[in-house]
Parts: sequence; C-alpha cells; structure tokens
Amino acid sequence: MLVSGFIDYAERYHGQTEIVTRTVEGPIHRYGYGDCARRSRRAARAFLRLGVGLGDRIGTLAWNTHRHMEVWYGTAGIGAVIHTINPRLFADQIVYIVNHAEDRLLLVDLTFVALLESLAERIPGVEHFIILTDDAHMPETSLKGARSYESLLAAEPDDFEWQSFDENTACGLCYTSGTTGNPKGVLYSHRSNVLHTLMQMSVDSLGLSCRQTIMPVVPMFHANGWGVPFAAPATGARLVMPGRGMDGRSIYQLLEAEKVTITAAVPTVWLMLQNYLEESGKTLNYLESVCIGGSAAPRSMIEIFQDKYGVRVFHAWGMTELSPVGSVGSLKPAMLALSSEEQVDIQVKQGRALYGVELKVADDAGRDIPRDGVSQGHLKARGPWVAKAYFKGEGAPIVDDDDWFDTGDIVTMDTDGVIQITDRDKDVIKSGGEWISSIDLENVAVGHSGVAEAAVIGVAHPKWDERPLLIVVPANGCQPEAGDIIAYMTGKVAKWWLPDAVAFVDEIPHTATGKILKSTLREQFRDYRLPEEKVAPGA
Repeated sequence: MLVSGFIDYAERYHGQTEIVTRTVEGPIHRYGYGDCARRSRRAARAFLRLGVGLGDRIGTLAWNTHRHMEVWYGTAGIGAVIHTINPRLFADQIVYIVNHAEDRLLLVDLTFVALLESLAERIPGVEHFIILTDDAHMPETSLKGARSYESLLAAEPDDFEWQSFDENTACGLCYTSGTTGNPKGVLYSHRSNVLHTLMQMSVDSLGLSCRQTIMPVVPMFHANGWGVPFAAPATGARLVMPGRGMDGRSIYQLLEAEKVTITAAVPTVWLMLQNYLEESGKTLNYLESVCIGGSAAPRSMIEIFQDKYGVRVFHAWGMTELSPVGSVGSLKPAMLALSSEEQVDIQVKQGRALYGVELKVADDAGRDIPRDGVSQGHLKARGPWVAKAYFKGEGAPIVDDDDWFDTGDIVTMDTDGVIQITDRDKDVIKSGGEWISSIDLENVAVGHSGVAEAAVIGVAHPKWDERPLLIVVPANGCQPEAGDIIAYMTGKVAKWWLPDAVAFVDEIPHTATGKILKSTLREQFRDYRLPEEKVAPGA
C-alpha cells in the first residue's frame, strides 16, 4: 500500500484526463495525469540528486497547483516525507515547525517568497530553496542558492521507477495548531493514507468517479487537502486546482468555466461564493454537490445552496489527527423520504462514521452516554488512520489504553450514529451546571439578514458561572439592533440559551485554518460585564 500507486493508476488508465490549474503566475495550465506522473518522477530524481533520502522531510509553502501535486508524489515515491506548511500561521510558528520537522528542502510559491526571505536566517537546517515557477518568472531573491522548480526538473529524465519500502513508512507530515503550546506534528504512513483514500472513494463519502470534475478549494496544507489529491487520481476524476484565487468571483469563474461537479471547502469560502452569487445574480449551472468541513455550515447557507442554486450540501467532519475524515453526512433511505425541512435538520449535523473509523461519546468520567441525539459528551475516535501520538512524541499521550483519541469535540449521537458537534470542550458554555452550544447559537444568529458573521463566548456570571455573549459583525450596509437579533433567535433555541447581550465588532479573529479564534475573543472581552440576568438556566 504505497501512495505512488494512485498516480501510477491514473497514468495507466486516465492519462489524458485533465488536471487544470489557475497558476500563481496567472494563466490557466492544462495537462493530463500522464504528464503529472512523468513530471513527478522527474521531481523524485531531482530530490534524490539533492541528497534527500528515506524519511527526510521536504517542506512546501504552496497553493493547490499541479506543481504542488507533483512534489507530493515525487516526495512520496522516494520514501521521503512531504511536509505541507500552512503559510497563514504566525511567523514564529512557521519557524518552529520547519525546525522541528527538520525540513531539508523548502519549495515555495511566488506568493510566499517574501515571507520566507524574512524567516530564512531562523531556519538554518534548510539546505535548498526551490521556487515553484519557471526561469521567466523567477524573482530576485535573497534566499541562498534559490532556483526555479522548472529548471530543476529540466535536468532530469522521467524514466524513474518508484522506490520500494514498507507500507508503514512515513509519507506525510502536517502540524495542527489546535493543541495547546507549540503546533504538534501528525505523521501519516503510506498505509494509513491508502486506507483513508479507499474509504473516501466510497459513494457515501466523496463518491468520486472518472465521470466527475472535482475542485478542492480546501488547501493542500489543510490536513492532507482532505485527501483529494489522492482520491482524484485513484478514481480518474478530472481535477481543477484553484491556485491562490480564493475569493467568491474567482471560485465562481472556475466552477463555471471548468464545469466542476463537486467541490470541497470550509464555510467561509462558501459564504464568499454565496455573497458573490447574490450580488451578481449569477447561477450555478454545473455544480452538483458541495462538501463542507472545518466548521459547521449554518442552516441558512445549506438551504440557500439547495433551494436557490440546486446544489446538494453535505457535511464532513474530521481532524488533522484523523487524516482527516472521520464522518460524512450521507442520508440513508429513510431520511430521503422525509420533508426537505426534516432533511436539513439532519444535514446541519456532521454525519456518521464511515467504515474504518469507530466513534463513541463519553461523559467526563469516560462512561458511554446514550445514543439519543440529546445527551452531550466527549467525542472519541479510533481506527487505522487515527493518530496515536504526535511527531517526536511531543505532548502527553493522545490515546488511552484502548487507543481511543479524545477529539476535543462535544457532540450528541443519535440512534443512526449521526453526530452533531455542539462545541469544542474548551468553548462550550457551562451555565448553571448545564451546557450551552456556542455553535448552535452562532448558526442561528447568522441567519439574520443583518449579520455577516457571529461568534459566541461564555462570559463570567456571579450566579450562573457563565452566560453567552453574542459577538456580531454586521452585514454590509446594515446596522442591526441587539434586540432585533435576540428576537429573531427567540424560538429557534431554548429560551435560557439566548445570549444575555450582543456586542458589535468590525471583524472576528480567525485561526490559520479559518476557524473562529475564541481564545482571542475571550481575552478581548475578559472585562465585559453582562446586564442583569433575565432568564435562569433550565427555565
């Protein structure tokens, strides 16, 4: 089970199927899987010539492009480890993970050359800097010995045979900032990636086939690109790479021009696309389904895409530690017989585990709780692509004696095994001994026409320990009143869940992966004083 088998398969049976890229330089680039495979073998030769060996780490600061994909397969094909670095991390974090990973090579898109120049003296272990471009677009740079990727490949033939090694050999490395302290590295093996890909290809997951065109908007530096760079060639699906164009207009242009049928991204991207569609009056003529992950999609967004644009929306849930997919919101036959409103009731949830992943919900003492769709507890996971430890043993053991990994999510699970994330255990609001879901409150609030984005945090309360504070970014041109927003939310959540106050801000901080940075909000509002209580928890 080696990941090089995916690109070999695509070359052999789907060699002419296109990989389309909006390049960082600007123009659209097209070639087939066969071309990708041949250039990946040339990249492998080049890396060997630079002294890269089995287990060595090759880092990338790059968007979703054909070149980045070639680096993935060229690296894996020689038994080295591809380390995808999130360029949106803080500079100190990037320096830390490059040094911690002991990256020997760094391949960087033009967009990030200046960033890397500012950090170069702090990452002395990097032996070679390679710019993912050609000589014609090669910038003047202070990066020592920098050369273009295309000049590197030009010197190599493509008759290389992938090297053989044990399937448990490390293949990829991705760091998560979701833990406390320094980012922690998750090391993937060839075996775990192959097993994860086989699961992801199923109809109840992404359901890819050679008859589809997929555009992974989720970056390849986000948790293995959700596995799409493996699943697409493994099925022969046509692949569209968006490069750095992440705004609504750019995403729409590629969706339409390339007749994309399925795509995947975090909710913030779909919000940008939704806003562009609303402002421009345009429609989606080819897109059939959207996979949303990273955080929960608001109900209003799901309804708009399905009812107005005819695009099926389904959730996927996972983590860097899960390679990353753990569950997918595929509807069962009985669910398809429900009304559209009842179906959306299920679609707002994060779905059920796919074969290969075990999920359970436990209380604070580790006891299993009922699968009744109401009782909340800690979500735990185990399986062949669930991490058992962080790279180099950083941090405390992350699984218990039975290999269960505590995901840090608070969820409910119903009799069908469908989970719904109600919060992160560090973000859930504990009011009067009861739990309030900040995520549910946020998703209801953004349904108000005057709300562009919402976040909910717990604020200290002398009697109830914590009560919810709703933080709102107003929609363009709107000046919503706090009372109107609370009135809108009334009846959509339990009365005692309703926020005690609303604070308006110009922007809400986000993590490097686009999630709301609630630790910063808690610090920002640490001295906030709530008005006198109106409703007692449980009332």
